[in-house]
Amino acid sequence: MPASTAECSADSVFLVALACCLLPEPSPELRPMDTLGMLETTGLTPAVAALDAMEKAAGIRLLQAEVNDFLGICLKVQGSTDEVALALQAGQELATMLGGQPVTASINRPDKDAWQVIDVPREHNPLIQQDVVWIPQFEATSQSEEESNVAKHAPDALGLIETQGFTAVFQAIDTACKAAQVEVIGKEKLGGGYVTVVIQGDVAAVRAAVDAGQQQVEELGKLIAAHVIPRPSENVLKLLPS
Repeated sequence: MPASTAECSADSVFLVALACCLLPEPSPELRPMDTLGMLETTGLTPAVAALDAMEKAAGIRLLQAEVNDFLGICLKVQGSTDEVALALQAGQELATMLGGQPVTASINRPDKDAWQVIDVPREHNPLIQQDVVWIPQFEATSQSEEESNVAKHAPDALGLIETQGFTAVFQAIDTACKAAQVEVIGKEKLGGGYVTVVIQGDVAAVRAAVDAGQQQVEELGKLIAAHVIPRPSENVLKLLPS
């Protein structure tokens, strides 16, 4: 082979190798080989409890949660086909047990064009004065560091009391806080009068607080759901307000 040809060949190989190195990595939000799982249910409490059950049942990753403006939330998760199927089954069972009306589906290798309406940016609804697309807050740390940080700050338990109407939920949270030593994390709304208060603390205290608050709701208004989550999963903690 002439020297000039050999040099051109070597240069071509180098340029191809360099181009491969410079190609951008796929976005962590879009993994074409993953299966997308969706669980949509009425009520924030059934949705949060379902997410906790899903993560504990299978190796899935929460992409985001989107309020559907019809008293419910759609959870979007990713993982292998088998793991997503296991997660959806576990989430559906618990959401149903808590009075939700869950619908589940999965999409293998979501189309890139379809992805732009599935993986949406954070969105704020001025009517209910809060975000309606919730994205878990992942920090730029290694997986081991991230897990260590979550474990270090994770509460023993979360408690949720969800009502239809403010009067009942305000009375419920006051009663809950007076019944046990718990910390209020925040309040979330879904529209349609659905309001959820979230508390944290040790398991016994959270359970006592939720039980006491739940009784007040039943006397004043409509209880949508009340639930205690021991050792809440990582994605639940990253999704809820801190």
